[in-house]
Amino acid sequence: MQVIFGLMLAILLGALEQSIVAVVLPEIALRLNGFDVMAWVVSAYLIASTVATPIYGKLSDVLGRRSVLSFAIVLFLLASIACALAQTMPQLIVARILQGLGGGGLISVSQAAIADVVPLRERGRYQGYVSGVWAVASMAGPVIGGYLAHYLSWRWIFWINLPLALLALFTVRRALRHLPAAGGRKHRIDYLGALLFGGGLTGVLVFLTRLGQGHDVWRADSLTLLGGGVAALLVFVWQERRAADPVIPLAMLRVPTVAICCITLFLCFFQLIAMSVLLPLRFQVVGGAQADSAALRLVPLTLAIPFGAFIAGRLMTWSGRYKPLQLIGAAAAPLAIAALAFVDPRAVVLTGIVMVALGLAIGLQLPSALVATQNAVPPQQVGVATALTAFSRMLGGAVGVAVLTTVLIALLRHSGMAVSPLPGGEDVLMHLFREVLSLGDGAEAAAVRQTAERSFRALFLASAAVSLLAPLLVVRLREATLRGSPVKAAATVE
Repeated sequence: MQVIFGLMLAILLGALEQSIVAVVLPEIALRLNGFDVMAWVVSAYLIASTVATPIYGKLSDVLGRRSVLSFAIVLFLLASIACALAQTMPQLIVARILQGLGGGGLISVSQAAIADVVPLRERGRYQGYVSGVWAVASMAGPVIGGYLAHYLSWRWIFWINLPLALLALFTVRRALRHLPAAGGRKHRIDYLGALLFGGGLTGVLVFLTRLGQGHDVWRADSLTLLGGGVAALLVFVWQERRAADPVIPLAMLRVPTVAICCITLFLCFFQLIAMSVLLPLRFQVVGGAQADSAALRLVPLTLAIPFGAFIAGRLMTWSGRYKPLQLIGAAAAPLAIAALAFVDPRAVVLTGIVMVALGLAIGLQLPSALVATQNAVPPQQVGVATALTAFSRMLGGAVGVAVLTTVLIALLRHSGMAVSPLPGGEDVLMHLFREVLSLGDGAEAAAVRQTAERSFRALFLASAAVSLLAPLLVVRLREATLRGSPVKAAATVE
């Protein structure tokens, strides 16, 4: 249990930082005078952690889980101190990049370490616990961030990481000391592949983020960034096909179960992270809620996700099957998102019920997809497969925020709201947030809120339509009984 506690604590740290900043962005921008770049405080972390995740998977294969996870925790801790001490927005953004580089390792290496020490048949139960911790951190982030900013200072959303990181470091160093330092054969790190992957994915995600902020991205500099990113990713694919030890083994994606589960996890976190940002914004802009109360209304979703993950883990341990759970969750998620589109954001109870349904649907999918992926590959490839699922989750969260924000801005513009261009390149959604709050409760404010609500409704329906892809894929998932024999901790991870 000490091993699981340490790994869960590391995952808690990494997941919490993906969402805790969202609610307090306006205050941070006000204090540091950086409304024009404040969206990058969130995007910098998401992009950095997404890029780092699969690279950490390979490093942990070569250097061992314990040393690589310890490095990630230390980097995360030092970056958190830098965030708390930042005096300007550029300083904070750079610190968040470093924090994201550490955060990507916290999640991916911890998941791989669990696969090293827990038998596959029991892994569903433990992954249910871990998935619950991840989901709680992701959705509780806005709640914690809102309250810390309201009662203390925005800097405390970073200071709070220090005791947690130190405890995680101590526990991980102690609990994982019996794991082997590295695999049984020598590995070579594909530095060129890692560079191409990191640079290419960063270029594409930066382009999407700027698009989501409402900037004019059809200029030469932005198009060059996008083109360079796509070109680097294409060269990366070529490089991985010829590399002896690729960063991301593309051949593994040809395994149907692995491909389906990775896409399902991508779609899951496409919705999860985006909802953690968009729902509080909807509660504030349309429902007139304050930042702390808007964050508090995420609690039903926060609690339902780990409960669903716990149920899925227990049922997988009992039955040895994963497909029914994954199919139920994948089918229920788009229905719940569509229901959110039509529920009045001021109807607290009804909104809470729908969010519980969405949380259960997401929770059922998290451990079932991960364990199905691990079950579909040989024991010596479990580490790489686990890193691939972690990357799918991180990429889904990063792309989800960028894409759905872009769609929301397009819908607002189509509705006739004057949302572009803004002076100084200020973020469009934050401009909307401040504009509505400044109008008070008059007729003009009511008209703006009504227009915004129509845009949110259309956005959620579009999001639900995207989620329909998941059940269509899961239906094709091959059912297989989970292996019951333990996976030795010393097994080589390819």
